[in-house]
Amino acid sequence: MEKHSAEKALMLMGSLNPNWRLNESATQITRRFEFADYHRTMAFVNAAAWVAHCEDHHPMMTHNYNYCEVSFWTHAIGGLSDNDFICAAKIDQVFDQQIPAEGVACAVA
Repeated sequence: MEKHSAEKALMLMGSLNPNWRLNESATQITRRFEFADYHRTMAFVNAAAWVAHCEDHHPMMTHNYNYCEVSFWTHAIGGLSDNDFICAAKIDQVFDQQIPAEGVACAVA
């Protein structure tokens, strides 16, 4: 697996919610998700963790009372791969449609 060039990463950014940000070196994508309260934040954190488990691709997540920040990059290649964009899109789906974690298909038994 090769890491994506900056040009390819920029092109793939167009397929994500515009709230995702590409870092200066085009090696990481990050989005901040905001919530009304703590339990909604934690429900999202758990749903995002379920997506990560199912995809076997784990983001860096930081959270507080009313937000969760999610960052993806592929450690093994030191940059971005298709997996990062696929997982970001799936987490967008969880947030945008407010589907419970159980509503996300999981290939891992």
